[in-house]
Amino acid sequence: MDMRRLVGLNFARLRRDKGLTQEQFAEMSGFTQQYVSDLERGRRNPTVVTLFHLAGPLGVEPSDLVAKIEDEDSDLARMA
Repeated sequence: MDMRRLVGLNFARLRRDKGLTQEQFAEMSGFTQQYVSDLERGRRNPTVVTLFHLAGPLGVEPSDLVAKIEDEDSDLARMA
């Protein structure tokens, strides 16, 4: 799977798990809603520093954003 796509899927799942909309995440993080949307669709190529800044507001480790999608998430990956 494309790394940009993987980060986008993981980010979207983690954001939803926290009960945040894209707009809410944008407000609390300083990223724009458009950046968040593009990220989730695999249209952004975040740097290592950006991964760190994305992970902080979610309360996760940057490595969680690049983690292999588990079997239970495979339906999400196919749908997206």
